[in-house]
Amino acid sequence: MPLRLVIIGGGPGGNTAATVAATLGAEVVLVESDLLGGAAHLRDCIPSKAMIATGVALEELERARAMGFAAEGKLDLTALRERVSSIEERLHSSVHDLLTSQGVRIVHGVGRLKGPHEVVVETPAGLEEIDADFIVLATGSRPRIPDFVTPDGERVLTTRQAYPPPDVPEHLVVIGSGVTGVEFTHMFGALGSRVTLIVSRQQVLPLKDPEVAAVLEEEFLRRGVRLLKGARASAVERDGDVVRVRCDDGRVAEGSHAVLAVGSVPNSEGLGLADAGVEVDERGYVPINRHGQSNVPHIYVAGDLAGKLPLSSVASMQGRKIAEHVMGLHTREHRHLDYDKAASAIFTDPEIADVGLAEAEAFSLGRKIRVTKVPFSSNAKALIDGDPRGFVKILSDPATGVVLGGSIVGRNAAELISVLAVAVTCRLTVVDIVDSLLVHPSLAESLTEAAS
Repeated sequence: MPLRLVIIGGGPGGNTAATVAATLGAEVVLVESDLLGGAAHLRDCIPSKAMIATGVALEELERARAMGFAAEGKLDLTALRERVSSIEERLHSSVHDLLTSQGVRIVHGVGRLKGPHEVVVETPAGLEEIDADFIVLATGSRPRIPDFVTPDGERVLTTRQAYPPPDVPEHLVVIGSGVTGVEFTHMFGALGSRVTLIVSRQQVLPLKDPEVAAVLEEEFLRRGVRLLKGARASAVERDGDVVRVRCDDGRVAEGSHAVLAVGSVPNSEGLGLADAGVEVDERGYVPINRHGQSNVPHIYVAGDLAGKLPLSSVASMQGRKIAEHVMGLHTREHRHLDYDKAASAIFTDPEIADVGLAEAEAFSLGRKIRVTKVPFSSNAKALIDGDPRGFVKILSDPATGVVLGGSIVGRNAAELISVLAVAVTCRLTVVDIVDSLLVHPSLAESLTEAAS
């Protein structure tokens, strides 16, 4: 009799665990209350990136004008909304088709743990109880809403309410200068909004390399973004068509709309975790070991609920590793997921991407590193494309030459970082990169130069 795996949540972690386990011979049931593909993924990540792509296209038209074309562009919000919906539907359908092709049974409803080996699902037809040998929880997260504000879905918005917008905000106040905040700042600025960004510390992207943040801040200022540094939002008030964001230092940012970009919280309530003996930390996340197991060994957790890195790529890899562990593949050669080697990207303009050890982290640890940096202003392809902004930075071990990490700021950084991600994961050296015969002219040549 095949092993029975029940998964609650059909986002990147859940659907990957389902397809991999089914391929390996498990009988898989996937419970999803909303969208296959994940609400956080399809209603946060994908719409924002689609809108950013639209903004980049508008800016490309401006760049084309500088390159000799009489290009003009006008934003069609109806077409944008239809495009975003179309992308969401295609991705949802592709996940559904993949799951069904692997024999995964999909149950639409709200699932929770009834006990250590039982899941109960509230479906439109009534309650369904499902026995399981193993269970995966992959219920994701939702935008965090601070106590000082009540979103109204019209002018005071969470990130999930902000796209596609019925109209482009005249003046948007973005609360939060982390990854989501800077992406929203760029996105709506490119679409024509005036933007004020509330920066609680002394730089945007406070957890990133200061040199990286400096490039983005310079670009924001060039675009007319107002930066309120060292300001922490403490109240949000709406007065008709005006929204006022009051900060704890007395400053006030006034706009037509405000959007909250202050992180997320896990969807752990109502899961019946206590009924199954699953431990939860003070923030609502379920701690896991390197196999993705909770304190109850046959109950695994993937994605945002695990409280590791809130990245779709990480959730998918967690799902894959969990499926392999459930099916016993860890008894063979098995590479554990190393969160310190996960690549990430921020889809501003210019793009930002990094992987592995950060320079500031290395210095704080007292670790000796070799840092090399090459600007794109010396790259032929960047000059041809008319966009020489940014740089490549590579961190390596001075004794062995092993690549420890890197940052890229510039066009296509999210794609270029893949080279450094492979190098970090496989412990390649800077010589390995230098000896690679890359295309000329290409932006990737700057990787070779930085490795030299």
